Amino acid sequence: MKFVETAVPGAFIIELERVEDERGFFARSFCRREFEAHRLNPDLAQCNISYNRIRGTLRGMHYQAAPHAECKLVRCTRGAIYDAIIDLRPDSPTFRRWVGYELSAENRRMLYVPEGVAHGFETLVADTEVFYQMSEFYFAECQRGVRWDDPAFGVAWPMRPVVISDRDAGYPDFSR
Repeated sequence: MKFVETAVPGAFIIELERVEDERGFFARSFCRREFEAHRLNPDLAQCNISYNRIRGTLRGMHYQAAPHAECKLVRCTRGAIYDAIIDLRPDSPTFRRWVGYELSAENRRMLYVPEGVAHGFETLVADTEVFYQMSEFYFAECQRGVRWDDPAFGVAWPMRPVVISDRDAGYPDFSR
């Protein structure tokens, strides 16, 4: 695997290193040792799948607060998404900054999202599926979010959302 550090400290784009032959290719998509060598949390508590029927579906911006803060490894297994993260760690040099990347079934890239960083995505095509590996179990009482279009962050989404939940659309303005 190739780990490419993003502008948000601790967040990485992870690209597969493929071994190809006449059958196709083989690649590792996770290795505890390599994650530890890059000082990434290798713990795996649960895996989730998000299926999205409609192009322009926006999910986010979500994170889980302490004491159950979580890291995420996100991969698009069908279709394509624009994946965005926002650094919400007050002590970080990139506090309130965001970055975004296209993840698709075709490019097979993954995004590692560290604790304290909000995550969300918008589908670029219909019938898109996203696979998440989470370092912590889900705890409803620790669920948090910030609004996808909050001017405090200015995330530049590729299109106006067609589908978004009331919860995701209704987060209040960020006030830290």
